[in-house]
Amino acid sequence: MPRVIASRVAPVSPRSAHRAGHDYGGTAEPSWRHVDWPAQLRRGSFAGAEVNYVDIAPSDPRSAERSPVLFIHGLGGQWQNWIQNIPRLAQERRVIAPDLPGFGLSPMPAERISISGYARMLEAMCEQLGLGSLALVGNSMGGFIGAEMAIRFPARAERLLLLSAAGITTANMFRTPVVTMARAAAALTAYTAARHRQMAMRPIARHMALALVARYPSRLASDLAWEGMIKGAGKPGFESALRACLEYDFRERLPDIACPTLIVWGEDDAILPARDAQEFERLIPDARKLLMRETGHVPQLERPGAFNDALLGFLGETGPAEELERSPGESQVA
Repeated sequence: MPRVIASRVAPVSPRSAHRAGHDYGGTAEPSWRHVDWPAQLRRGSFAGAEVNYVDIAPSDPRSAERSPVLFIHGLGGQWQNWIQNIPRLAQERRVIAPDLPGFGLSPMPAERISISGYARMLEAMCEQLGLGSLALVGNSMGGFIGAEMAIRFPARAERLLLLSAAGITTANMFRTPVVTMARAAAALTAYTAARHRQMAMRPIARHMALALVARYPSRLASDLAWEGMIKGAGKPGFESALRACLEYDFRERLPDIACPTLIVWGEDDAILPARDAQEFERLIPDARKLLMRETGHVPQLERPGAFNDALLGFLGETGPAEELERSPGESQVA
């Protein structure tokens, strides 16, 4: 039977958490816990889909000169997947982070979920909100969608950051057994999360629930694990979105991406293998990569400070490519 997970990296035991390093699972500044999130939530209709989203514009008038950032979450996620990153980016730029239709608080779309359909919806959202050219930042399936946007709507994409992005290995995976087993996994996760919110409070239970997603889940704060990861499980769009990822192959079109691209990956990603970063780098003309040691599938939550520094450096082009590829922290390596 085909593997449900493409990566050959095996999850570690909770006793291995000491390997994580001091910066793993820390709280990025400014802290997400000090943000009045309900005040930042919006709701709108874009390309016929009702979307819940965060929209934060900095008070600094100079921010109008900087391109906005659009954060795109992954499969089984929601806007809170970026809860450690939005406050820092919003100090300098307008930040938009939607719940994709079928996830978070956004209902299922009328049309069949597809990667191209999500890209069209986000393009309509950008147009309606008057965002102009912006930075697209996507994790996992969100990276798949961000790359599709950069291909289909090149004028929209000023920069592209692919974070543990789907679209390479997923195109080679067998379909039906994967979908069937992933459906069961999603149902189990949703059932567990709904009945046992307290699981996020216990390090061992947290580790067992998130061992495929994060490298050292027991090192993540319980409220972060709940808000940023567990809370988004079991939404109605999961199976359709998974199928959309497996059925769509855009690899031959990746050379059409014309904007500067940064590829960030956890070396110990147990879902999508780090070798995919090399393939994205090979196929996208103006691309470079950054690998993070002792990090899993969600570097933006596992090492938020280092990820935020890398993203801001990329957006601001503070140095040449070889400078950016060097590790901003001891946990990282090019």
